[in-house]
Amino acid sequence: MVLSESMENYLKVIFEVLEHEDRAATSTIAERMGIAAPSVTAMLKRLDDLGLVSREPYRGVRLTEVGEKMALEIVRHHRLIELYLATALGVPWDRVHEEAEKLEHVISEDLERRMADVLGDPKVDPHGSPIPALDGTLERVEARPLDQATPGTDVRVIEVDDRDPELLRYLARQGLFPGTRVTLLRVEPFDGPLVLSSDGGELSLGRPAAEAIRVSPLQQVSAGAASGDA
Repeated sequence: MVLSESMENYLKVIFEVLEHEDRAATSTIAERMGIAAPSVTAMLKRLDDLGLVSREPYRGVRLTEVGEKMALEIVRHHRLIELYLATALGVPWDRVHEEAEKLEHVISEDLERRMADVLGDPKVDPHGSPIPALDGTLERVEARPLDQATPGTDVRVIEVDDRDPELLRYLARQGLFPGTRVTLLRVEPFDGPLVLSSDGGELSLGRPAAEAIRVSPLQQVSAGAASGDA
């Protein structure tokens, strides 16, 4: 089945939403893609007709087996390209997402394999998002948004949202990269910022930024790595 670039973008966004949600709501897809909800509804109907998604009124969509397989391929292209640009070409992590958006639809399977070989068959992209394996499997460390962590706990940054370049530049200045260990000291009252401690010292992080960072308790990360699941 040959899909348009637009359809591939929809499948990728739906997949990314479903990484953290049970279903992908039309409003969520519309917000992420910057497209009016009626246009999203029309495209979801087309994808449903093609057997790529299953729709449930007022609840959103899920990917079918065929749709998920195609989405995984697109996501693999995107995240491999991000890592290749960052590692081999030195493109800053706040720019690789935009570049990968352009290239993910046009690279050949041969080029994809060559990039993966050069990178050593990597597991995650520069933002910590898991890269689907060639067979479609996906290794993921269980994580939650930083703003849901318990004050007083030590956590490790697992993944950060890659859609906002300004946010990525800010997180870089704060030293908050995947793999960074931090302690959530406290949450200021009345929906105030989170106060963290890291190797760089103490810092405050607003709620929107904290929601874009996914973390796991240190012991959980260690246990996952020991069992081969991280």
